[in-house]
Amino acid sequence: MKSILGMSILITGGGSGIGAGAAEHLAGLGARVTITGRRAERVQAVAERSGDRCQAVAGDVTVAEDRTAMIEAAVEHGGGLDALISNAANMYRGPVEDLEEQALLDVFHTNVVAGMMLVGSALPHLRERRGCVLFVGSVHTQRAFPGVAPYAATKGALEALTGVLAAELGPQGVRVGCVRPGAVFTEINQRAGLMGDDEARARLEGLGPAHALGRIGTVTEIAEAFEYLIGAEWATGSVLTIDGGLSLGVTNA
Repeated sequence: MKSILGMSILITGGGSGIGAGAAEHLAGLGARVTITGRRAERVQAVAERSGDRCQAVAGDVTVAEDRTAMIEAAVEHGGGLDALISNAANMYRGPVEDLEEQALLDVFHTNVVAGMMLVGSALPHLRERRGCVLFVGSVHTQRAFPGVAPYAATKGALEALTGVLAAELGPQGVRVGCVRPGAVFTEINQRAGLMGDDEARARLEGLGPAHALGRIGTVTEIAEAFEYLIGAEWATGSVLTIDGGLSLGVTNA
């Protein structure tokens, strides 16, 4: 397996949660990491926490000019581009009869369309380094939680996209993978205005017994999966489940 020491890695949605955890972990292993997010102060704080190998670039993945700027910044920072972790996402949920069309289009734009466009723009640089693209799926594609159809549908799209792009880009030397996390505390529900920190953490911790290992996961454990897929030169088209056994459907309750 290749070492990621010195690799150039671009992570979207790097201001909190899985993106922030990935930045800290990968920069700590010697990668040159560029993180992006809409909240400039949040991504800058993560970059400072991650050390001088990590830089922050404020930007919105749904805006074409911002996508171009984040790729250019990563290429300059790392001398090229070895890996793109397409992690930026928003949450939209509710009963199907109450869903609003524009809100559905918005969440698909952020969670699916923007990532596809980013891959297209980054491809020339990834081709040069025989690099990889990593998407972030969700246990929502394996366990049916009522009321979360919009979010689950976007994650299902990404998992399907992983296989299609792996087949399309493999002949060009670019690998594609996806990490499917279980319950990990992030701020996605809070950013969507659905609940506060305390309620979100309590709800997530309550899922602990539904995991075969009896607990929720950490952002570092998801970052370790990214590390593996970036370095695994014969892995492509893989959806790697890192969920503590949540998708097994067992319970320790």
